Amino acid sequence: MPLFIALGDEVRLTIIEVLARTDSFQTEGLAYMGNQTAVRGMNVNEITDRTSLSRPAISHHLKILKEAGLVSARQEGTANYYFLTFGESTKKLCTLGQYLQNYMDPVQIIYGESGNR
Repeated sequence: MPLFIALGDEVRLTIIEVLARTDSFQTEGLAYMGNQTAVRGMNVNEITDRTSLSRPAISHHLKILKEAGLVSARQEGTANYYFLTFGESTKKLCTLGQYLQNYMDPVQIIYGESGNR
């Protein structure tokens, strides 16, 4: 699933925020959680507890985020633990952000802070 379709849903953005608030992420093949060296991540029940969605709905959205490369999972027993992945998808977002910043700075100088004519 394309990156922007995955990010174009408020529920999925909420899930990303929930995962980000746990300090669970993976970068360059190494997993981290805060100052610890291993990601615990969050299982579907833990994410469900922090949102107003059902477990099946959370699982559906996690699948889409995983397909977009924004979330990874590791299995522990019968549970999957999900965490944010900083890889190619994140690099694309950073590149877009830099492009927009470079574009918007001159626009704001010419038209003012709002960018309106």
